[in-house]
Amino acid sequence: MGNKNIKVLVVDDEADFRQLLVFWLQSKGYSVIAATDGSVAIETIKKESPDIVFMDLRMPVMDGIEAIKNIRAFNQDIPIIIISAYIDDTKARTAFSYGISGVFYKDKDFEEGLYLLESALRTHKKLKDK
Repeated sequence: MGNKNIKVLVVDDEADFRQLLVFWLQSKGYSVIAATDGSVAIETIKKESPDIVFMDLRMPVMDGIEAIKNIRAFNQDIPIIIISAYIDDTKARTAFSYGISGVFYKDKDFEEGLYLLESALRTHKKLKDK
């Protein structure tokens, strides 16, 4: 499914992880853009219209929950997969109330992130086709 027609936004304040995820997704054929915090992510979504977002929860300036709230105010449909380093993250539970598509844990294999991405895109595409 991965191809240059699918634009993925990766939002994470940890440069090493963000760059690694961006590189890995690009190696799978996706067009990838990156942002360092929630406020940059909001502006990027407005300008670039990505197809899907990977959003870290814990970031300075604007965390993932606040960013998702703001995104949902102008875009109810974009699939958002949150990124978390913590398995039992109360912020992750809160994020589900804003209609996220899943949680990708930083200690997991990137293949799991790819599965979440492709699953969210398939579901989103079916919803759009109706």
